[in-house]
Amino acid sequence: MSDIHDQNKIRNFSIIAHIDHGKSTLADRILEQTHADLGREKRKERVLDRLDLEQEKGITIKLQAARMFWKGHQLNLIDTPGHVDFSYEVSRSLAACEAVLLLVDAQQGIQAQTISNTRKALDLGLKIIPVINKIDIPFANIEQRERDITNLLNLPKEDIIKVSAKTGQNIDLLLDAIVERTPAPKGDINSPLKALIFDSFYDEHRGVVVAVRIVDGKLNMKDKSSHVLTMLQKGENFSPTEFGVFAPDLKETGTLSAGEVGYIATGMKDIRQFTVGDTISNKKDTTPLPGYKQPKPNVFASFFPVDAEGYDSLKVALNKLALNDAALVFTDQRSNMLGAGFRCGFLGLLHMEIIQERLEREYDVDLVITAPTVEYRITKTNGEELEVQTPDEVPDPSQIAEIREPLVRLEILTPEKYIGAIMELARNRRGEYVNTIYLNEGGAEALNDVYIKLMYDMPLASLVSNFFDTLKSISNGYASMEYEFIDYFPVDLVKVSVLVNKEEIPALSFLETREDARFRAAKLLKVMKEEIPRQQFQLPLQAAIGAKVIAREDISALRKDVTAKLYGGDVTRRMKLLKKQKKGKKRLKMIGKVNIPQGAFLAILKT
Repeated sequence: MSDIHDQNKIRNFSIIAHIDHGKSTLADRILEQTHADLGREKRKERVLDRLDLEQEKGITIKLQAARMFWKGHQLNLIDTPGHVDFSYEVSRSLAACEAVLLLVDAQQGIQAQTISNTRKALDLGLKIIPVINKIDIPFANIEQRERDITNLLNLPKEDIIKVSAKTGQNIDLLLDAIVERTPAPKGDINSPLKALIFDSFYDEHRGVVVAVRIVDGKLNMKDKSSHVLTMLQKGENFSPTEFGVFAPDLKETGTLSAGEVGYIATGMKDIRQFTVGDTISNKKDTTPLPGYKQPKPNVFASFFPVDAEGYDSLKVALNKLALNDAALVFTDQRSNMLGAGFRCGFLGLLHMEIIQERLEREYDVDLVITAPTVEYRITKTNGEELEVQTPDEVPDPSQIAEIREPLVRLEILTPEKYIGAIMELARNRRGEYVNTIYLNEGGAEALNDVYIKLMYDMPLASLVSNFFDTLKSISNGYASMEYEFIDYFPVDLVKVSVLVNKEEIPALSFLETREDARFRAAKLLKVMKEEIPRQQFQLPLQAAIGAKVIAREDISALRKDVTAKLYGGDVTRRMKLLKKQKKGKKRLKMIGKVNIPQGAFLAILKT
């Protein structure tokens, strides 16, 4: 079918849904129903999830887009990731649309993430089309889901479309609704070019490829004004090599005009120059589109290769991953225990986990990873401002005027029966209670399934130490969470040094609040006592704040039975031998060096 350039016939939409609610499967059914050119060999599950890891974890990590045709209209589906770490990706991909399909699982209902993303869509003034998925499963409570959607989101019951992405039931009704309800894109084809970047990736033949929504103006390879383009926020110029659309694979068209979604191949090598949310134009003095922000890492961890020889392959792998991921930042780091490695910054824990798995799986790199930390801001007594991520960077306590830590507003959506356990978890993690909101107060039949939204203000540091896993396990997987950064607030933070045989091991030092430092130190020393092999002499393990020891464990010495060869006789001979042994152990302790084997070290780091 020929491309449709009539702006009134274009429909740009996105799908928002919680993880596992069937978004990628629904996207595939829509592509099949509109006979998008998938090619026989491409019919793997979830066409838009390109990475092996996406296929396997069943989550969308990178955005993708696809163009289809239905009843004389051009439909552009812009896929969004559903996970909390990628909330900026979600907001700017929504900015490229006029409508969203709000997808709700008939069994699990609405989740915290979905509400938050719906709010973003409403803030952007998008049309919302509610869809209940998985209506074919036996125990689906469809009436309850309809009540949830009308209560939580104030959407009329008649607007709800019920589908099964698995069987393809009612997909044609959904496509009709997209055409009828989605507003046509506004935009002036005769104005200077404004194109919103909503994604970027690296292609071996085309260099960096940016996915764009053309808001105003047009691009044409034959037109001179399209030969040099400018990124308005970064102020950089580039010469594009081709323009085209996602069909869903890249298909060169040579033109793109207002209202359309497509790609620009830049021929450039460095993806970091093309930040998502930036505006591309053919005139330098055009006003950029609103909503741009630089992605900023929140969580930091150090990656070291298990073998020193693995350093080069880790460096190559990180550089390749950074080509497709502008939010991944890394710098060189050295450690006495672990050798050469990299300090990496991530958007959140899931982002870190994905990078880790891709390094291990796609690039075959064996990794040692230190515990994730956040960035603290320190004001020194001389007025100097510092940003620190590791204990080594913290100055002497006498020079510190104030330390501030990042605080986030956390929203937890949970069935009512888990509220007690979740409140206790939040309290233990230094959460400040803000509010409780009862969501679906339907009739009596709804009471067995009342959902509650709990709101807390919590330090980001408390969230990065497996908060999400604990939340999932105490709620049997039903609770979901969403957080957004508020600001930096003062905290009483101390650096805890870990000493083995009175010698500090910098790689094991950590930052903790004064209140929790002793508990965490005692827990760490217990693990160390089990993992570090016994020596010929007694080995003290200590944790200290400055010169003050706050916790201690001792590993007893290996002792040879020196009196075994004596039989009977005078007790003084026995005492003499034991005294000699004691003297030898004392001398060993003074000169003895302790080597912590790597295996033990890894086990300690895991805690």
